Amino acid sequence: MSRIAKAPIELPKGVEISIAPDQVSVKGAKGSLQLGLHDFVQVANENGVVSVSPKNDENQAHWAMAGTFRSLINNMVVGCSAGFEKRLTLIGVGYRAQAKGKVLTLNLGFSHPVDYPVPEGIEISTPSQTEIVVAGSDKQRVGQVAAEIRAYRPPEPYKGKGVRYSDEYVARKEAKKK
Repeated sequence: MSRIAKAPIELPKGVEISIAPDQVSVKGAKGSLQLGLHDFVQVANENGVVSVSPKNDENQAHWAMAGTFRSLINNMVVGCSAGFEKRLTLIGVGYRAQAKGKVLTLNLGFSHPVDYPVPEGIEISTPSQTEIVVAGSDKQRVGQVAAEIRAYRPPEPYKGKGVRYSDEYVARKEAKKK
């Protein structure tokens, strides 16, 4: 049985949660998020402490689903209060990034620059030409946007060139010998 589902979620100051029978909505300083609930799960809010529990205590699948939804609701609360961010690093000669409004322009060694349109609810900034910071309130969307940017030129194992997460380790291979 899931022990994650048993952990309560404490709401920080400035975060409001509204629970409907089939949906949970969270509002905070960084934005608002909605999540549709599964039939196996019930959510309760008592004095700023949110608890997630299964509708059927004996069924293992219900506990697993309750643990999943507890994590999703906790990510919504954290995202609406503090937000999430992913940092990407460009490694390679001539690899550059520049954020202009709602478009991220990447020079990744192709014959043309790659323009990535920034989705709604996501903020992209470039503190330097080789750094990209993807920020937002929805953890899944921040990770998805970072993965889409990384997919243009994933790091290769011989020289290590490409777009990588700032905390990513790329195992280097030795070049072929004659």
